[in-house]
Amino acid sequence: MKKLNINELRKEFLDFFELKKDHIRLKSYSLVPNKDKSLLLINAGMAPLKEYFVGTKKFPKNRATSSQKCLRTGDIDNVGKTHRHGTFFEMLGNFSFGDYFKKEAIQWAWEFLTEVIELDPEKMSVTVYQDDDEAYDIWHKVVGLPEDKIKRLGKEDNFWEIEEGPCGPCSEIMYDRGPQYEDPEDRYLEIWNLVFTQFNKDSKGNYIPLEHPNIDTGMGLERLGLIVENANNIFELKTFKPILDEISNLSGKKYGEDAKFDESFRVIMDHSKAMTFLVFDGVIPSNEGRGYVLRRLIRRAYRHGKHLGIKGNFLTKLFEKVMTIYNSEYPEVLEDKERVMKIIRREEDKFQETIDQGLEILNNKLEMLKSENKKELSGEDAFKLYDTYGFPLDLTEEIAKDMGISIDKDGFKNAMQIQKEKSRSNKSFEGGWEEDKITITGYDKTFYVGDTNIESESKIIGIEGLDDNTINEGEKAIVVLDITPFYGESGGQIGDTGYIESNNGLLRVLDTKKTADEIYYCFVECENGEFSVGDEVVAKIDADRRNSIRKNHSATHLLNKALKTVLGTHINQAGSLVTDERLRFDFTHFEAISDEDLSKIEQMVNKSIFDNYKVNIQEMSLKESQEMGAVGLFEDKYKDVVRVVDMGGYSTELCGGSHVNSTSEVMMFKILSESGIAAGVRRIEAITGLSVYNYLNKYQEKEERIANILKTKKENIEEKINSSLENEENMKSIIETYKSLQENRIIESIETKISTINDVNTLIVRLDDIEMDLLKNISDKIQNKNDNIIVLLSSVINGKIIFVSSVSPQLIKRNIKAGEIVRFVAQNTGGNGGGRPDFAQAGGKDIDKLDEALKAAADFITDKLQ
Repeated sequence: MKKLNINELRKEFLDFFELKKDHIRLKSYSLVPNKDKSLLLINAGMAPLKEYFVGTKKFPKNRATSSQKCLRTGDIDNVGKTHRHGTFFEMLGNFSFGDYFKKEAIQWAWEFLTEVIELDPEKMSVTVYQDDDEAYDIWHKVVGLPEDKIKRLGKEDNFWEIEEGPCGPCSEIMYDRGPQYEDPEDRYLEIWNLVFTQFNKDSKGNYIPLEHPNIDTGMGLERLGLIVENANNIFELKTFKPILDEISNLSGKKYGEDAKFDESFRVIMDHSKAMTFLVFDGVIPSNEGRGYVLRRLIRRAYRHGKHLGIKGNFLTKLFEKVMTIYNSEYPEVLEDKERVMKIIRREEDKFQETIDQGLEILNNKLEMLKSENKKELSGEDAFKLYDTYGFPLDLTEEIAKDMGISIDKDGFKNAMQIQKEKSRSNKSFEGGWEEDKITITGYDKTFYVGDTNIESESKIIGIEGLDDNTINEGEKAIVVLDITPFYGESGGQIGDTGYIESNNGLLRVLDTKKTADEIYYCFVECENGEFSVGDEVVAKIDADRRNSIRKNHSATHLLNKALKTVLGTHINQAGSLVTDERLRFDFTHFEAISDEDLSKIEQMVNKSIFDNYKVNIQEMSLKESQEMGAVGLFEDKYKDVVRVVDMGGYSTELCGGSHVNSTSEVMMFKILSESGIAAGVRRIEAITGLSVYNYLNKYQEKEERIANILKTKKENIEEKINSSLENEENMKSIIETYKSLQENRIIESIETKISTINDVNTLIVRLDDIEMDLLKNISDKIQNKNDNIIVLLSSVINGKIIFVSSVSPQLIKRNIKAGEIVRFVAQNTGGNGGGRPDFAQAGGKDIDKLDEALKAAADFITDKLQ
């Protein structure tokens, strides 16, 4: 067996399939799924490749290999407790999109493991699906594996499927680590899973053979490393030792000396890797979705750091170790060091604040329970502290125990389960396929001429959506032309509209799309006449609409350049929409953009427009485009020939869309809004050309209307508003003075009503038409002026009763509590309430019972003072 670390294993695997088996080598996709709502995070090697499996996208080759970053949080609570569970890992995989099948997949897997890595064949066995005789025979007759090393298993173990869609049997390769591992799950490790996607399962449960079956394999890089290094667990691989050493340096404790601390070492190591790549891939800590996963990982690691005795913030120090370990495969993470560290450091600081807030809330809850002679904190309250403030249950238990209060753990578990179900409802399922309902097949590639022509002489080669090959007046259908000037929706740019005409009639084009095979198709409505397959027609796009689209599309390129210049090179396009009315550009960024930076970005785009850069569009090899410094989306990196849009050397991008001939044609650029649409993703909406002129005209009209309302000239609007605001502040000051005088008068009048009950000053008063804030202030001032006093104030305002009670500190020791007083009086008027022993408030409903309730409160206090 070769002695290789995980970085060397990754390279051996990718080199084997790229250089020896002619696969295209893929860089790992982001952990954040691209346009896949069925997944919260990428959790398997095939997850980012669904569109290639179903054929809606294609690589230059129909076989690929990758080492994909993956993250699974289903067993997060077991991380650190066991030797097998982790959240972050890499999945090695080789994939066939209708190319090779079972024989090659099985033979190559065996060749890599036994000849390249030199694993002992005697220690390996395989499983196959019980009905998959083909896979069984390949393993036995072609590879030469003895029958006692091949085990047939049922659907539950060896058949991959979802509710509907592509599915098929699989074969797992197992490795025997030896009898020293008593737990079978530790001894017999699954190394590699080979999935043979050969069926399509329909809604009725039928398994229909696929015309072009696929191969999807997955092998955990860390698991392979575990076997090669003969390590005890995935946390003790040599590559990860620098992380353990750094945790040891920070905590002063050594890994392996104390089991209760070892769990924390493992949690911190795993979570530090996960948080590093999540933040790099654009996820920002938040309370929902991916952001919640990241926040939980950071706070969990932070809490385990405190368990080890680490003082202050420490996660950014581990981040540097993680970057160094993974630098050979992911050098881009190190290049983005400052942004990633800033986000992690900020979340650590925030967690420290929430811990302090949580402590205050918990202490108040526990004080209230003690005042009510209750011995248990509800599971709901404990979970709220955990969920909202990141307050660990064990810490809540420890603090509560000191006060003689237990935790309703079953209630906590129920609340946790409800939260998990709610979280699951935010995504469909952890895997799945979405298929375009419209299938356009059976045509040769159509010829698009719309980059240089606004019309073309064409022939109708297909009509879809009708029973026959003819469209009549009033009917809607899909038309395929052999030559088309209509741009098909792609790359964020909407499809063209226009007309298709002939001597026989007129078709109005409502929209245009295209397939992965470059077949353009138009959604049409017949305005008059009749059209059939084979008709010669003239196709004309709506030129004015297209020109507006071109302006907006070119502006997105200029905007992308300005964003990178002003905000930093970490900016990446996360989506876009280019229409004739406006543009929308989504990009990765970790915080809202300041007004100052937005202004800089807008100015920079307009300057590039006024500089009148010539726009040059040409096709070239990917290598040539990279030498030019062209920026492109991830999927563009695997095309043989790419289309480069260069704007005078200022902006150079890979793009297949429509653009102006020079930047001055964009005319003007105006940002309408900047907002956050997801954790780590911002959105800018903007307009160009005549839309900016119309916008400015409307703005001017609004300015004139405001001037008329203020009865001033446009140039004096600011001065007039400032004058009005100053007057408003003066009025507020007068009102506050009046309120203060009113308070003092009320206090003077009610202080005469202070009585004594068993030598304790008591004030019970009804004050109508007094708001809650004023009632609180009056209570506070009376407490400050008097020692040894119980205050109970009530007011009827807007048909509702409100109560405020306060108790001097020395009386709380005599078991007099404000919370109990307001609860008693409120319940006597059909309401409820409560609060702290020194101050509380409540509400009542039955005004007719208010006076009697206040009298009863006096008796209640008397009884308490006996």
